Amino acid sequence: MKKNEIPYKIYLEEQEMPKQWYNVRADMQQKPAPLLNPGTLQPMTAEELAPVFCEELVAQELDDTTAYIDIPQEILEYYKMYRPSPLVRAYQLEKKLGTPAKIYYKFEGNNTSGSHKLNSAIAQAYYAKKQGLQGVTTETGAGQWGTALSMACAYLGLDCNVYMVKVSYEQKPFRREVMRTYGAKVTPSPSMSTEVGKKILAEHPGTTGSLGCAISEAVEAAVTKKGYRYVLGSVLNQVLLHQSVIGLEAKAAMDKYGVVPDVIIGCAGGGSNLGGLISPFMGEKLRGERDYRFIAVEPASCPSLTRGKYVYDFCDTGMVTPLAKMYTLGSSFIPSANHAGGLRYHGMSPIVSELFHQSLLEARAVEQTSVFEAAEQFARIEGILPAPESAHAIRAAMDEALHCKETGEEKTILFGLTGTGYFDMVAYEKFNDGVMGDYIPTDADLEKGFAGIPDIPQNK
Repeated sequence: MKKNEIPYKIYLEEQEMPKQWYNVRADMQQKPAPLLNPGTLQPMTAEELAPVFCEELVAQELDDTTAYIDIPQEILEYYKMYRPSPLVRAYQLEKKLGTPAKIYYKFEGNNTSGSHKLNSAIAQAYYAKKQGLQGVTTETGAGQWGTALSMACAYLGLDCNVYMVKVSYEQKPFRREVMRTYGAKVTPSPSMSTEVGKKILAEHPGTTGSLGCAISEAVEAAVTKKGYRYVLGSVLNQVLLHQSVIGLEAKAAMDKYGVVPDVIIGCAGGGSNLGGLISPFMGEKLRGERDYRFIAVEPASCPSLTRGKYVYDFCDTGMVTPLAKMYTLGSSFIPSANHAGGLRYHGMSPIVSELFHQSLLEARAVEQTSVFEAAEQFARIEGILPAPESAHAIRAAMDEALHCKETGEEKTILFGLTGTGYFDMVAYEKFNDGVMGDYIPTDADLEKGFAGIPDIPQNK
């Protein structure tokens, strides 16, 4: 290989894998707003969060000042099973599009869970085990988080109870069975096994569920069962912290070959993949060291950033969680049963929300059929069948590359390929059969969700 030639895949050596997580909040002049106790409307304390989350995860959640946090050696040993993950130059896609742009993607699908979610699942399961807990409860949308957590709990010998959004439970039976293979108990949500589930079903009979519903059930199950805590696969500060390994590795690989991205793109549901990918690059932007353009891509059917309100809202439909200031469609908003299940969340990470509010990143909403067109093109050209969630980033990356073709700009584009779509074949089948449609909520639809946003002084 010539001295300055960039290989098709850039692999870091094991010793180059990050040994610390990066906390972008430390470099944010305007910090994300704190979680509020819904009863007192005061910032949540560590003592108040301890019955729900593991102690060390609470500390990470509330830490706005420590830039780098050491990754425990035990977690690093598990990371070594599948990390560092490759950074890939999409030469064939560039050629097919006829673009002068250079396209790179960070591929997080090279583990059995099929996605980036394992990065935080291992960390959260580790801290639960370290605390001496018996097990954890959680929710999952598309099933990637539930799969990752079931794997992590199997590694560490923990019970794993997963509340899976009903529409995904029915659409993705193989993802459900992978969870069960790793020892997890999987319940379609909303269910009759929790009080909040019964209430939601009474109010919304026949509902296909939502992440907000499943969160409510998982939290109730955790706080009512001794020796259990709740863990979450996105949205929270602690999760974006763990996912920073994605961006740290991507930046290290690019630095190794002197490549600087102009545009960095990630799909956005709760914000974990996007936040993890952009964190170290955003840190440079916040410190005034280098400028980048960041794009968050969300489904048009669940447009929290592009059409939501930036207010305090409940993170769950049952309104049992703390209040988070975020871009939200309202915790009672039930999105359509689209196939990007991992992006069907009513709110967005407080970190991502604050960065967007400060105009430090852009957001765009894309329609489902357009996303699957990009997914199939990518599969045929680059050889990886992407998850529907990941395909949102692919759609935007291709659009950016085609814009470069029109303008002649030689930009470098980096996007996150969060996972594989081999458990999403029902969705691909519907797209191939021409029966997939697009749903975009009307303003009246959104108003129904907005009506449930808490009427509190902080939202005035």
